[in-house]
Amino acid sequence: MKVVSVINYKGGVGKTTLTANIGAGLAAMGKKVLLIDLDPQASLTFSFFTQDEWLDDLSAKRTIKQWYDTAGDGRAAIKLAELITTPPRVNSLVAGTGGWLDLIASHLDLINTEAILTSAVDPKTGQVPASRYMQVHRRLADGLTDKAFAEYDVVLVDCAPNFNLVTKSAIVASEHLLIPTKPDHLSTRGIDFLGWKVHELVQEYNVHLDETRRRSKAVPRLARPNPAVVFTMVQYYNGDPLGTLGTYISRVRALGVPTFNTMIRDRKAVFAAAPEYGVPAILAANHDTSAELRQLVDEFLTWTGRTPES
Repeated sequence: MKVVSVINYKGGVGKTTLTANIGAGLAAMGKKVLLIDLDPQASLTFSFFTQDEWLDDLSAKRTIKQWYDTAGDGRAAIKLAELITTPPRVNSLVAGTGGWLDLIASHLDLINTEAILTSAVDPKTGQVPASRYMQVHRRLADGLTDKAFAEYDVVLVDCAPNFNLVTKSAIVASEHLLIPTKPDHLSTRGIDFLGWKVHELVQEYNVHLDETRRRSKAVPRLARPNPAVVFTMVQYYNGDPLGTLGTYISRVRALGVPTFNTMIRDRKAVFAAAPEYGVPAILAANHDTSAELRQLVDEFLTWTGRTPES
């Protein structure tokens, strides 16, 4: 099982659209895919379920919020696997391929979960017991060890555009980090900073690991997840990205971060309409966008087959 976090500090870069389409594309290729929505906006959730479906069937007891909220409050723990849902419309289109797509939904109040996690890690200012640190930062990683997740080929985690404890727990659980970005100044400037923050998290985590007895229970040291950038919302002229966009693409590549060869064109009308029907654009009738997305999925499979960097 490959765990991939999709992350960028900047919102509006196509992060959720990319997560939904890669997941659906993998399912159509016969892969067993789980999507986890960790963004309080819940856009990934609403890409597959209507507002009424979410309110009636998911919001009260079947979102990731209820699971994170039990991190330190003493209540009976909810198993992460109990939250798995199967979006009907997208799965009707991949039926017969051997693949399927499941989802763990988000909640609009997930933003309030940060306070609960913070109190679980640091009940007294300046004092962070290693055992509590590991418990919270490994929460998603430990949850995914449940045998119910062994059937999945890929887990895609849609992260919020921040670096809070929920996002950190996703990074700790991940072998790979996929970084969607528009080729512009605001969207690309945080990539290098994100790399430093991940580096700091890995170092901090391993210091706490060395201080806790959990290491004797075969908890591995954390390796830096394998990163890659995907350029989104790209505008073309005569077959090439517009001149100013090419400048930012070159700047990102100069950072040394691997970049996908496939770049996703700016097709707002196509992508904006897809969530209304619960079917990502990659599964729509033949058009240039779906072909481009399928090419991206092929490249994604090659990338995730590589060994993460230490």
